Amino acid sequence: MVCEASLRCEADGRVTDLAQWTDGAARELLRSLFDAAVASADPAQVLAAHLPEPPTGRCVVVGAGKAAAAMALAVEATWQDVPLTGVVVAPYGYGTNDTRRIVVREARHPVPDEASEAAAREILASVQGLGPDDLVLALISGGGSSVLSLPAPGLTLADKQATNRALLASGLDIRTMNAVRRRLSGIKGGKLAAAAAPARIVTLTISDIPGDDPAAIASGPTLADSYAAMDLSDAIARLEGRVPPAVIERLRRAEPPPVVARAEVRMIATPGMALQAAAAVARDAGLEIEILGDDLEGESANVGAEQAALALAGRDRPTVILSGGETTVTIGGGKAGRGGRNTEFLLALGRALDGAPGVWGLAGDTDGEDGASGGGAGALLAPDTLHRARALGLDVAVSLANHDSGGFFDAIGDLVVTGPTRTNVNDFRAILVTPQA
Repeated sequence: MVCEASLRCEADGRVTDLAQWTDGAARELLRSLFDAAVASADPAQVLAAHLPEPPTGRCVVVGAGKAAAAMALAVEATWQDVPLTGVVVAPYGYGTNDTRRIVVREARHPVPDEASEAAAREILASVQGLGPDDLVLALISGGGSSVLSLPAPGLTLADKQATNRALLASGLDIRTMNAVRRRLSGIKGGKLAAAAAPARIVTLTISDIPGDDPAAIASGPTLADSYAAMDLSDAIARLEGRVPPAVIERLRRAEPPPVVARAEVRMIATPGMALQAAAAVARDAGLEIEILGDDLEGESANVGAEQAALALAGRDRPTVILSGGETTVTIGGGKAGRGGRNTEFLLALGRALDGAPGVWGLAGDTDGEDGASGGGAGALLAPDTLHRARALGLDVAVSLANHDSGGFFDAIGDLVVTGPTRTNVNDFRAILVTPQA
C-alpha cells in the first residue's frame, strides 16, 4: 500500500496513525486485500505442491468448475514429462486455449446448457476401461455443478435447467442446493468415481463451500455422497410448482449412493486460506484484524446490517473486519434488477451505516463475477456513497427492494471489475474501520 501525505508512515511503509484515512488510501487497501485473497487460490501458485506421484499406468485428467482450466494448465506445467489425456469443463469465459494435452471445454453457468451435458458425457467416457495401475486426477472447483450436467435416468436437460433457475431464487443454502443437484444427476455424488473403478482417484479441489466439505464442491462427482439420505422436504416444498413433476418425484426418492473406492481428496485452496492471506496484508499495513469466519451464511441484506452494527461499535485502532462464506438472496415476486449477493450485502451495509465517517467496505466474489451485478466481482463502499447516489437520484431502499445493488454501484462507478479470475474460494468481505478524532 502507498502511504498518502495525510497519513503517518514508518520507514517500511507501515501506517501507524490512521485516524484520518483518505478515501484513495482506504480503497487501495481494501482492493489489495481482495487481490491477496484471490492470489492465494491461484492454481499456478498452489497446485504443484499437492500433486501425487505420477502413476505407473495411464493418467486421465478430468475436472469441472471455474478453476478447472487454470488447474489443467498448472498440471501440464508441472508434469511436462508425464503422458496425460483427459477433459475438463469450465464456465464460458473461464476456459483457455493454452493446454496441449488436456482438452478444455466450456459450458453455461449457473444454468446448464447442451454443452454442459455434452462435456459431462465426454468426461464420463474418458474414464471408462481403466485399470488398477491407472490414475484419474480430478480437478474440482466451485461452479462445477452447472457445467457438468448429466441428467439422471428419467430426467431431461430441460428439467435440470428449470431446477437450477428455481434453486438460484429459492434462498436455500448451498449444501441443500448441491444435495438436490446430486439426486438429479447421472455423474455427481460419486458417480464419476464409480465409473472410473478400479483406477485410483486423486481429487484436487478448491473450496467454495462453507465448511470446506469436499463432497459438496461441484456436488462431489468423485467422492462418496454423504448427502444421499438427506431430508429434502424443505427444498421440495420450495420447488414444488416451480419445477417439472418428474424432478419432484426424483427428489422424493432417496437411493443408495454409488460405491467409491481408492479415492483421495486434497484441498489446495480454501476460503479460510484466502482470509489469512488478506489478513497478512492488513497486518503488514499495521492494522488490527477481526476475522468473523470463512463460512458465514444468511440473507445478504441481513448479514450486511449485522456487520454494520459491528463496524459502528467503535475501535481504538484502525481495524479490518474480514469474513467469507456464501450468503443468499431470496427473490420474491417483485422486480429483480442487476445484483448479486456481495453487492446486496454491501448496499445493506451502506444503508445501515448511513454515511458514518471513517468506514469503508469491499465485498466481492473471488471468481470475478457476483451474480447478475453487470460484470462486477463486487463493489466498494465509502462514507460518501449514499450522498453520491442521492445526487444521481438513486434510492437505497428501492435498489435493495428490487435487488438492483449491482446497478446501484455501477451507476456511481464503484463496481469492482476483475474479469474471470479462473479460481473460486467464495465470497470475500472486508470492512475498514478507522477511529475518528
